[in-house]
Amino acid sequence: MQRGEPLTDTITVLGLESSCDDTAAAVVRQGPGGCVILGAAVFGQTALHQNFGGVVPEIAARAHAEKMDHCVETAIAQAGIALGQLDAIAVTAGPGLIGGVVSGVMCAKGLAAALGKPLYGVNHLAGHALTPRLTNGTAFPYLMLLVSGGHCQFLIAHSPVRFERLGGTIDDAPGEAFDKVARLLGLPQPGGPSVERLAASGDARRFALPRPLLDRPGCDLSFSGLKTAVLRLRDGLIADQGGLWPQDQADICAAFQSAVSDVLAEKTRRALAIYDALTPQHPALCVAGGVAANQSIGDALRQVAQDAGADFVAPPLGLCTDNAAMIAFAAIDQMPFNAPDDFTLSARPRWPLDQTSPAMLGSGKKGAKA
Repeated sequence: MQRGEPLTDTITVLGLESSCDDTAAAVVRQGPGGCVILGAAVFGQTALHQNFGGVVPEIAARAHAEKMDHCVETAIAQAGIALGQLDAIAVTAGPGLIGGVVSGVMCAKGLAAALGKPLYGVNHLAGHALTPRLTNGTAFPYLMLLVSGGHCQFLIAHSPVRFERLGGTIDDAPGEAFDKVARLLGLPQPGGPSVERLAASGDARRFALPRPLLDRPGCDLSFSGLKTAVLRLRDGLIADQGGLWPQDQADICAAFQSAVSDVLAEKTRRALAIYDALTPQHPALCVAGGVAANQSIGDALRQVAQDAGADFVAPPLGLCTDNAAMIAFAAIDQMPFNAPDDFTLSARPRWPLDQTSPAMLGSGKKGAKA
């Protein structure tokens, strides 16, 4: 096989993912008829972290070390194959919480060495960015919005190994902002579902919250100031009326969610305009990450895509959030371009997809920005 030529043989890959608070393994097979997920397992850690108001890196790393072998056993059993029938091992090598990434990388190295199989270190963000090709067969180039607890950026995916960043968050990612707002209002973690649930009974027009960076050109985003505005709003209500009532919480959630939705929609319009200049044959706006599961935000982005005449692609939630199938598929998609890694493969807390653009600033509790 020459560099850049598509795979022609059937290949079966075990993928491992441990970049944040989900331990995952999956078996993916690529053949002439397409790609299929043969088996997949995810062990979440929400219960381990819920009393701390966020992900605790040390707890996450220990849980990954304890659960990864069970994930592998489950995925292999679902796939109905033996370990020796695998053709390669793929693993998230970054970016993410370094302890968790190390757990996955060391497990992958052990499997690759014991089985005599090639090892592929995969960029976690590439896994998300290539998921539309796994689920929908989306053709290059397409516009990708990664919007999650630890990351938020607009990328043009030109190929499995070439990603052009148009903009991203300069501070908190949207999911991180949802978590912080939930903590400010005394809501359960993770914050995204809690805020969305309460926002459904709230009045988004009651409180005027800022739409950060909309007064500046470009596709960069900022959500830290919006979170601070919610803090000041909460404190003001408590001072004025002696407490925070359930309807106050609901209205704040609705106003906050509306502000995030408006910002993402407008920045997406700008990113689509830049992407459209490439005159793609089949224009597509793709979204991945846990925040994409928010119905209000998803509806706003879908409308933006429709207005621009682009397809809207949002993989199923199980493949939008952190999972190992996307890691196995990314390795397969990149194999024509990348040689296997050797056993010097190391975990990386930072690993930008676009190697030519300046690194985004800041680091959040759910992982380093890239």
